[in-house]
Amino acid sequence: MMDELLIAGLRLKSRLIIGTGKFSDYAYIPDIVEKTGCEMVTVAVRRAKDGIQKPLKDYIPKGVKVLVNTSGARNSEEALKIARIGRELLGSDLVKVEIIPDTKYLMPDNREVIRACELLANEGFKPFPYVMPDLVSARYMVQAGAVCIMPLGAPIGTNKGLLTRYFIEMLKNELDVPVIVDAGIGRPSHAAEAMEIGVDAVLVNTAIATAKDPVGMAVAFAKAIQAGREAFLIGLPLEKTFAEPSSPVDEYLTGFLRK
Repeated sequence: MMDELLIAGLRLKSRLIIGTGKFSDYAYIPDIVEKTGCEMVTVAVRRAKDGIQKPLKDYIPKGVKVLVNTSGARNSEEALKIARIGRELLGSDLVKVEIIPDTKYLMPDNREVIRACELLANEGFKPFPYVMPDLVSARYMVQAGAVCIMPLGAPIGTNKGLLTRYFIEMLKNELDVPVIVDAGIGRPSHAAEAMEIGVDAVLVNTAIATAKDPVGMAVAFAKAIQAGREAFLIGLPLEKTFAEPSSPVDEYLTGFLRK
């Protein structure tokens, strides 16, 4: 059976989701999609910059799912407004619910995210909430209509990896919806670690968009995610307190030394 990610009524073969917010040139996006097999990208709704000839949506290959990002929202009402505009512009009811009132560490407001999930679900949206990995809050979000939970590994753009690993594992163990790690993933090894503990997908933006070679880095992330997923499915060996020899310690290995 093919190992697919089932989410919001979709079947995805790729478990790499690309954020588009930091690319210096949108022209990287089609090449990244082609070389990684990525099937979902996030798009933040914002005013077009002066001098931009083509809108971002023109660079997204046909068939790739668009996850509208409510980046910039400070409360649930603003998130709902952004989602409505995004649906009109992009025709997508998939919404990454990002509500950030804090400007120094960019911490999400879980209370407002719960409220936003309820408002969005009532209007037919499929909420993908970006959250601090708190199990109680996550359960409320799922009850409100969230189709997955997107915990941060570390603050946005820090490249610090899985600082919240224990709490992400808690979400994965207790929730029946997909868990997608978002934010803080700076290296392919971080993505592999996330997949090894059983998360369902990883969203990467800064580490790819700001790389010297964004396409090459995206390919490296795709390979790491696949390797981590395969290791999780096979099962990782348990850690042990004491050393254990790789070869049996018997007379054939050491006995001849004592004769």
